[in-house]
Amino acid sequence: MEKIEKSAATEIEQASGASLEKVRDILFGVQMRDYDKRFARLEERLAKDIADLKDDVKKRLTALEGYVKKEVESLEDRIKAEQDGRTEQIKDVHREMKDNAKAFEKKTSSLDDQLAKSQKDLRQQLLDQNKRLSDEIREKTAEVLAALEKEAQELRTEKADRTALASLFTEVAMRLSNEFKLPGTEKTGNG
Repeated sequence: MEKIEKSAATEIEQASGASLEKVRDILFGVQMRDYDKRFARLEERLAKDIADLKDDVKKRLTALEGYVKKEVESLEDRIKAEQDGRTEQIKDVHREMKDNAKAFEKKTSSLDDQLAKSQKDLRQQLLDQNKRLSDEIREKTAEVLAALEKEAQELRTEKADRTALASLFTEVAMRLSNEFKLPGTEKTGNG
């Protein structure tokens, strides 16, 4: 019985739904079909616009992608050129530094040689001057010694003997005291 009631209720609902549809169709049927046509045209136009928009976006994206690729390639080329240029500059700077280092080594070596030569020349000059001064000192010493020897010899030959000096003083003393009489002075009486 329950089944029968359910099926009856279902039939009533279907019948009322169908009759409701008929009423709707009568009241709004023309308008609804008009709306349906409009919606269908609108959907077609939207679908066409969306398809056109998709195509346009696709074309623009393709163009943008091509532009970006070209710009990236251009940037890559510029970066590579700049990198190559900097690599060359680094090589040039490295080469210059090597050349400067070699020139510096040559100059320092030359200066070392000049310094060694100057020191050698200076040592030789000092040695020569030392030798010359030593020779002069020896000569002067020999001259002074010879002069001293000559003076000493002259003093020896010219100096009075002690005994002669003693007898001279004795004679002077005797004369002063009138005790010394010269052999020819005794007769005159002068002392």
